[in-house]
Order: sequence, then structure tokens, then C-alpha cells
Amino acid sequence: MPSHRYRPAHERVHVPALLRRWPGRRIERAPLWVPVDLRDGNQALAEPMDPARKQRMFDLLLAMGFKEIEVGYPSASRTDFDFVRRLAERPEALPADVTVVVFTAARADLIDRTFEAVEGLPNVVVHLYTATAPLWREVVLGKDRAELRALITAAAERMARLGEGRDGLRFQFSPEVFNLTEPDYVLEVCNGLSALWDACPDRPVVHNLPATVEIATPNVYADQIEYLDRHLERRDSVILSVHPHNDRGTGVACAELAVLAGAQRVEGCLFGNGERTGNVDLVTLALNLHTQGVDPMLDLSDIDEIRRTVEHCNRLPVHERHPYVGDLVHTAFSGTHQDAIRKGFARHAETAAALGLPERETPWSVPYLPIDPADLGRDYEAVIRVNSQSGKGGIAYLLQTGAGLELPRRLQIEFARVVQEATDDSGREVTGEELYGLFRAEYLDPGAERVWRVGEDRAEVDGRRGAGAGPVAAVADAVGVEILSFNEHAVGPGSGADAVAYVEARVGGAVVWGAGRDASVLTAGIRAVLSAAERAAARAADGRVGRLAG
Repeated sequence: MPSHRYRPAHERVHVPALLRRWPGRRIERAPLWVPVDLRDGNQALAEPMDPARKQRMFDLLLAMGFKEIEVGYPSASRTDFDFVRRLAERPEALPADVTVVVFTAARADLIDRTFEAVEGLPNVVVHLYTATAPLWREVVLGKDRAELRALITAAAERMARLGEGRDGLRFQFSPEVFNLTEPDYVLEVCNGLSALWDACPDRPVVHNLPATVEIATPNVYADQIEYLDRHLERRDSVILSVHPHNDRGTGVACAELAVLAGAQRVEGCLFGNGERTGNVDLVTLALNLHTQGVDPMLDLSDIDEIRRTVEHCNRLPVHERHPYVGDLVHTAFSGTHQDAIRKGFARHAETAAALGLPERETPWSVPYLPIDPADLGRDYEAVIRVNSQSGKGGIAYLLQTGAGLELPRRLQIEFARVVQEATDDSGREVTGEELYGLFRAEYLDPGAERVWRVGEDRAEVDGRRGAGAGPVAAVADAVGVEILSFNEHAVGPGSGADAVAYVEARVGGAVVWGAGRDASVLTAGIRAVLSAAERAAARAADGRVGRLAG
């Protein structure tokens, strides 16, 4: 590897020596979380969000409890401009305690367009950015330090004039690539803007210090943040903010150490979406605090619904091993781990009984589980039972190799319980053929007797009519099913191969899976919906209503 081509961080940017205070501190309260999914995250998508997806993401962020949300770059996108205008023109769409942030470059026409977009918003932060690092100054902007400061000052002056006399308006500045910019230059620019914008405790300025491209270990970023924290003027009138990226895989660590070093505000995205390797993951940061006994000030009690919404809006999957939210993060495949977890659950129940507390309120201490899955809206079945009877190769492997089925991860978890119920008495290993028989009886056969017919957007099932955006949605409407996720694939190669469809659905208060198989892709999808409806009805009749899927 030609490692000689690269310079270490300490040769690229000088961090003044200081007696560090951050290593001796603890995080005892949550910072202000500011999601940038609708701007920074959105610009990183191969297919940026349309208005409907932007609104759904915004509604999710409100429901989670975020109080400051960056909603777009209105001067650069008609979609973003229109979205900001809709917020301004519909007062009921924006809670009184929520502040909207909009992003702009340091150009007069873009600043004017930005102020046009935010007219009428009651609480807004106009966020000015300019790259300040030497490489960017020389290669991208073609300006020296003095020339760039003059450009930033002119832009800030224009913002001050346009915002004069307006209540509820504040300013933010980001020296992009802060972590590669000379600290004395950052201080010079930021202190100048604090004075120009007349920062005061009642109207603080946000100085946001991005690690736009990670270049060093997290302790270096923490040193840079502490230096600014201790040397910024009007410090009680400045909200010190950070915006870490994840190029070295240490975005979360950078953010946590930055908060120890004095940061009061953290920008990031849900599950770490963003340019290149992504922005820092606000969900991981918040739940890290939760597991330390610190209230994250966000509602993450239905992590799977949050994930579904983010996957829909971003059109990107969340990895199965992603911290806290991945389908496999609370699952133990190892027998020794499963045994330790089972014993931990037993001890937890004993402790709850001894304390006279419900188990959900008893202090948590279970091997291999740093968080109680129930805190995130999950149950315990996937933790201790999935794969517990799968033997060599595993249930999913046998179904894929023996029957050509590629079950979605959450359906694998549910079907593992079906297999265990069928084999608990004998304890023997089941074959791939036997597994497919169990799967067919549990998922493919239910609903097969129903009589249905469909059109482009209409359906009739056993005399009940429904409508929707396509035949499958219309069938779902007819049988009272809300589709949460839909997957399909061919069973084997060639045009004559059967199709298999899988539907995760909400029926009443329960989440249930269905599956369908047919030579027709459309018929397979319809049968999957009918299977989900039939299985939900059967379980309700058995008195097993509840959360049926993992």
C-alpha cells in the first residue's frame, strides 16, 4: 500500500496545546439534536425526496420530539423552496416550540432567495456556510484568508439587513471543513460574525463546526472543539454546534467527545445517512445516552416504525447489524450467548419480584444486551429463540438452498418460532423439505380458498370491495390490511420460474406476515396479502392477538 502518499493529521492542521478538560467530564444531559435528513441527508440520495416523502420525514422528526429541524436548501432547489413555503403558509403544520433551519451559501442572490422562502415562519435559523480550510480556499474558491473573510462578512451583513427587526429569526455559521482549518482563522471569522450579528443570550448565534471529512482520531476533534469553546468571544451568546461525518467510521465517537469538550448542539441524520459514508447517526447517539441513564429527549419507543419510515423516505435499507435498530442486533445465534441471556432474563425477573417492581421498571442488567429491546418497542422472542432449534446451517439457509425461498429478515425471526413450536417435543433437526412443508402450511396455504377478482385499482374479495394504487393495494383495502413492507423474488432462474411474495402487514393492532406463490407475480402478491389477513383472523380467533411479528 502506498501509505507514503498521505500526510498525518498533525501535519495538515495545527491544534494549539491546551490542558484538556474534556477527558475528565461526563455527559449528564442531552445536547440539542438537529436532524439534517431533509437537507444534508437528502442531497446525498441517488433519488432525492419528493414532496410527499419530505413531508413524511418531517412528520416523523416532529413525532420523535426534535425541536430544531433543518428542512432544506431553498435557494438551490425548487422542491425545497416550495416545502419551506408550505410550512410558512400553514401555521398548524409547525408546533410553536419547533424552529426551522434553512441552509444557504454566501452569495447575495442565494441569500435573498432564502429570505424570500422563510417569510412568515415564526421561528427560523438562517444557516450560512463557506468552506474555510486551506485546500478549499486554494483549489475551490481561489481566495486567501483576508479575501474569504471579506466574502463571509459581506454575506453576513446582507443577512443582518434582511433580518433587521424581525422577531424569531437567528443566524448560524458553519466554517465548512472546520477540522482542517487553522483554529486562529476560525476564531477570527466566528468572533467577527458574533459581533456583526450582535449575539446576545436572548438571541444567540450558532457556530457550527463540521468535521466535513474525517481526518484524525476523535480526540483530535475534541481538542479542536475545546479550544474554540474556551476562546470564542461572547461565549454565553454562542451555541456551539458540531456536525461530524463518518469517513473514518468514528462519527459517533467524534460527536460524543465533542459534547464532552463543550459542544451544546449536534447535527446529524437518522441512522447515519449522508454524503460518502454518512453523517453522524443521531439515533445511535441518543440511545447511547439512554443506556447511560441519561434521558435522550427523543421518543425512540417504536424503533421499527422509525426505521420503516426512514427506509421509505431515503429508499435505502438500514443494515441488519446497525446499532440498536438492525434486525439482528438483539439476536444471539451462539448457544453460549443464548444460555447467558436466558439466565440473565431469569435473574431480571427475580430482581423485579424482590424489588416489588414491574420488570419494565426494574434496573436493566442482562448479559450481551446493553439495552432492553422492549424500550425500543421490540419483544424478546427474537433474542432468545430464533435459531435455537435451527441446527447446522440454520433455518434461513435450509429454506434458501432447499426451496429457493429468500425470507426477509423479520419473517425469518417469526418463522423460527413456528419451527421451534413444531420441533420442541422431539428436539430433532428438521430437513429442508420439512421446513418448506411447515412454511407452506403456515404462510402459503392460508387464504388460498378466498375468491377474488381485480382491476387496475379495484378489487373484490369474497364480495367485499376495495380500492388502491394498484391491484395488490386494492385487495389489501378490501380485507382491511395495511401493508408495511412488500418483498418478492423468483424461485430459481428462467422466465418460467414461480414468484414468491412476502407481505408484512398491520391488521387491527397486530403485525403479521403473509406469503404467496404463483407463476404470476401479481397473483403471488395478492395471495401474500390474503395470507396475512387469514393468519391474523386465525390468531385473533385463538386469542393470540398482539404483536405477531418480530
